[in-house]
Amino acid sequence: MQHPEDILVAPLVSEESWRLQASNIYAFRVRPEATKQQIKRAVEELFKVRVVAVRTMNMPGKPRRQRFYQRGRTPRWKKAFVRLAEGHRIEMYQ
Repeated sequence: MQHPEDILVAPLVSEESWRLQASNIYAFRVRPEATKQQIKRAVEELFKVRVVAVRTMNMPGKPRRQRFYQRGRTPRWKKAFVRLAEGHRIEMYQ
């Protein structure tokens, strides 16, 4: 079993994530191999809240190039949207 700190990489701060917080949904960048059950357990342990649902998305790496012919890709990563139970909040941005 992994520690919760190993599963959640960072909270995602974007216009979309701020808008979703009004619906009690929070966005996190998570390890690509993390399962929904592991993400749910990690959020509940770290923030002492009750999680109702977890949605995940695998984000592909984007092609990038530098100068003329040096081509590469950004790393792939995983995004998780976590819906909390009514009355629960995460105070991470204050």
